[in-house]
Amino acid sequence: MNRADRSKNRPAGAQAAGGAAQPRFVYQDDEVLDKEFDWGQVKRLSRYMKPYAKQILPIIGIMMVVGALTKLLNPLLIAYAIDHALEGKNPTALLWCVAAMLALYVIQWLANNFKIRYTNIIGQKVIYDLRHDLFSHIQQLSFRFFDKRPAGSILVRVTNYVNSLQDLFTNGAVNLMIDCVQLAGIIAILLIYNFKLGLAIIVTVPIMFMVSTKLRLRIRRAWQVVQMKQSRINAHLNECIQGIKVTQAFVQEKENIQYFDEMNRDNMVTWNRASTLNQSFNPIIEVTGAIGYCILFWYGAHLIQAEEITVGVLVAFSTYIGHFWEPINRLGQMYSQMLVAMASSERIFEFIDEQPNVAEKPDAKPLPPIRGAVDLKRVVFEYEPGRPALKGIDLHVEPGQSIALVGHTGSGKSTIINLLCRFYDVTEGSVSIDGIDVRDVTIHSLRSQIGIVLQDTFIFSGTIRDNIRFGRLDATDEEVEAAAKAVKAHDFIVNLPNGYDTEVQERGNVLSMGQRQLISFARALLADPRILILDEATASIDTETELKIQDALKTLLHGRTSFIIAHRLSTIRGADHILVLDHGSVMEEGNHEALMRHKGIYHGLIQAQYRLLKETG
Repeated sequence: MNRADRSKNRPAGAQAAGGAAQPRFVYQDDEVLDKEFDWGQVKRLSRYMKPYAKQILPIIGIMMVVGALTKLLNPLLIAYAIDHALEGKNPTALLWCVAAMLALYVIQWLANNFKIRYTNIIGQKVIYDLRHDLFSHIQQLSFRFFDKRPAGSILVRVTNYVNSLQDLFTNGAVNLMIDCVQLAGIIAILLIYNFKLGLAIIVTVPIMFMVSTKLRLRIRRAWQVVQMKQSRINAHLNECIQGIKVTQAFVQEKENIQYFDEMNRDNMVTWNRASTLNQSFNPIIEVTGAIGYCILFWYGAHLIQAEEITVGVLVAFSTYIGHFWEPINRLGQMYSQMLVAMASSERIFEFIDEQPNVAEKPDAKPLPPIRGAVDLKRVVFEYEPGRPALKGIDLHVEPGQSIALVGHTGSGKSTIINLLCRFYDVTEGSVSIDGIDVRDVTIHSLRSQIGIVLQDTFIFSGTIRDNIRFGRLDATDEEVEAAAKAVKAHDFIVNLPNGYDTEVQERGNVLSMGQRQLISFARALLADPRILILDEATASIDTETELKIQDALKTLLHGRTSFIIAHRLSTIRGADHILVLDHGSVMEEGNHEALMRHKGIYHGLIQAQYRLLKETG
C-alpha cells in the first residue's frame, strides 16, 4: 500500500508533531476476533500432539508418580518426624525421615531434567508440524488472498504467531496434566487427614476463580490487539524494506521514521496493557494463598488446643498449602499462556481455514500433453463485483500461433493471461486448452505446461544455476548451460566471479535488470512449455540487448503457442494475430499489416511509438 492509500485512511485532523500529517492505514485482518473462548480450537491444537502421544504419555506417567511421591509423601514425613522422632527423641527415626526426604528430592530433580529434555524435543516437533501445515497451505492459496494482504501480515503468522505457541507445546500441556493430578492428590489428603481443616482451607479456591474469571475476556482481547499491532509493524517493515530506494529517492526517511515510531509506541502501550492484565493473576493467587494461611493457623491453633490435631499435622498442612498453591499458580500462568496462544492460534487457523478461490474439482484429472490450442468463449471476469475487467472476450488460437495483446494499462491484457494460467477463475464463460476446460484439470498439470516470463522477473537467493534450473529441477548442468546459451545469457554469466555458481542476493540485486530478464528467458526455455507467455518481457532490456535476443526469442517461440504482452513494435509485428483491448473489450484484431491499413487504435499506438522513438533519438 502506497502513501496515497495510507492517507485515505487517515483520521480527520490527525497531525504529527510539528504539524505534519501522520498517515494511518488499516489492513483487512486488523480487527479483534471478538468471540467466546473456543475450546474446539484447543482441541484442534491438541491434534498436533496426537502423533507424539506414545512419547508424551510415558513422560506424563513418570512425572505423575514423581509428583505424588515428592508432593504428597514429604509433608507426611515431616509430620511423623515432628510428632514421633522429635517428641519421642528418636534420632534413628529422624535420620530415616531425612534420608527418605533427600531421596525423594533427588528423584524429583532427575525426573524434572528428563521432562524438560524430552518435552522440549517433542514440543519443537509439534511446532515444526504446525508451521509446515501453515506454510504448505499458504502456498496453495489463490492470488485473491495475496491481493488483499501485505506480505508482512502473512510473514508474522508463520514466524511470530507460531513461535508464541512454543511454551504451550513444550511445557504447558504436560505441566497442566501433572499439576491437575498433584492438585487432586493434595486436596484428597487434606480432606482425609482432617476434613474440617481441609475444607476451611479449600473454600478459598472458588473465591479465587470467581475473581480471576472476570479478567479472562479482557486479557484475551488485550493479547489479540497485541498480535494485531505486531502484524501491522511487520507489514510496514516489509513495505519499507522493499521500497527503500523510493523512500530515499524522494527523501522521505524522516516521515517513515515518524510513522514507524508511532506504530512502535502504539505496540509498546498495547503490550504493557496486556502484560499488566496478564500479571494480575499472580496477586490474586498470592492474596488467596495468604487468606488460606490465616485460616490454617487460626483454625489449626483452635484444633490443637482441642487436641484434635498435633503440631506435626499443622506443619504438614502448612507444607501442603505451599504445595497446593504452586500448581494453582502454575495453572493461572498456564491459563494466561493459553490466552496468548489462543490469540495466536485464531490468526493461524484463520489462514489455514482460508479456502482457495481457485480450487480443483474433486474429479479433476491431469491435463494430457497439449498441442497448444486455446479458446476463450464469452469470457467475463471481475476482480471486484460490479467492475468487469473483461467483457465477453472471444478468442481462438491455433497450436503454435503467436498472439500479441495490445492496449493501454488496465485494458485487460494481463487478466487474459491470469485466466489462462488459472490464477483466477472466470466469472462467466470458459477458457479451454485443446478443447478441455482449464477448470476440469489439476492445477499442477495445467501450469507445468505453461511458461511465463514477466517484466519484473523474480530471482531467488542462491546461484544463477539454481535460478535457471528452477524451470525444471531435474535438468542437468549441461541442459542449464544450453538454455543460457540459447538466450544469449551464457557470455555474461561466465564472466561473473564464479560463473554459473555465482551467488545472487535476494531478488538478484547484484544483476542488472537486463541480466535478470535473460536468466528468466533461460528458465522458461529450460521448462520447455507448450504455451509461452511473455508479459512485457523485454520492457526492461536495452535496445542493444534486445537485438541480441531476437534470434533467441524466435528459438524460444518456435513451435509453441505464445501470448505476448508488449508495446515495442519489434515484439508485436511478428505476431500471427494481434488483439487490441480497451477497458476489457476487444476493439480491433488482425495481423500487423491489416491493422495498420485499418488506421484505427492500433495504428495510433504504433504512430505514437514512432514519434517517441524519433524524439528520443
